[in-house]
Amino acid sequence: MENLSMEAIMGYVETYGVPILTAILTFIIGSWIIKRIIKALSKVMAKGTYDESLQKFLMNLVSWALKIFLILLVISQLGVDVTTFAAVIAAAGLAVGLALQGSLSNFAGGVLIMIFKPYKIGDLIEAQGVLGSVKEIEIFTTKLITPQNKLAIVPNGAMANGNIINYTAEGKMRVDTVVGVDYGSDIKKTKEVLLEMLKANPKVLEEPAPSVNVEELADSSVNLAVRPYCKPEDYWDVYFGTIEGTKEALDKAGIEIPYPHEVQINK
Repeated sequence: MENLSMEAIMGYVETYGVPILTAILTFIIGSWIIKRIIKALSKVMAKGTYDESLQKFLMNLVSWALKIFLILLVISQLGVDVTTFAAVIAAAGLAVGLALQGSLSNFAGGVLIMIFKPYKIGDLIEAQGVLGSVKEIEIFTTKLITPQNKLAIVPNGAMANGNIINYTAEGKMRVDTVVGVDYGSDIKKTKEVLLEMLKANPKVLEEPAPSVNVEELADSSVNLAVRPYCKPEDYWDVYFGTIEGTKEALDKAGIEIPYPHEVQINK
């Protein structure tokens, strides 16, 4: 009986032990090889002209593909028919795909974003009602940092199919502000004062040249459109600097900015 038990144990070891040990070694060695491949690929892409967003996307894609291949290889070492297993995975994948159509749409959107590159990491964009700098482009989502330093996560499906305004693409953007002056003010002098103020700001671009034009003859003021250009990263500095500089420049030149007056009627 003892001999039969030992024989049975040895039989189990011979039947299952070797395949299990082989599968474990395959997984360990395969994982090590995948890490080396990903590391080497990362170095190659870093030396090339690939932008950061494309690098991360491709690295994730290659990493998942290699891991799935390794899992199938490990399963085959255990004696499981990989062809049958792959068919089961395909059937399960179809069922999951039907249940996760939105996720597949987001994946397809991520691929389209990588191909057509409407924006890249670091760009200031406005899309899906969100304004922010692109922090990361993942397979399913795009992460934006808003001016309030909040993290906004937007699905790639919506990004690929919606309108996108890229403020960084052209390398410059216009800052729109409006200032009202008294009807008795010398318009020519006012424009000269404001243009001089804009040109004195080192963050205002010389080309395209800043402009000051009469925009509206309002009820109690002549409104002028003050429009400097700047680099996207300098937008807020130029915006607030223009507002503050306008007040200081007009005060210094003795040009009045109208404000509401309370009228008291004595009865």
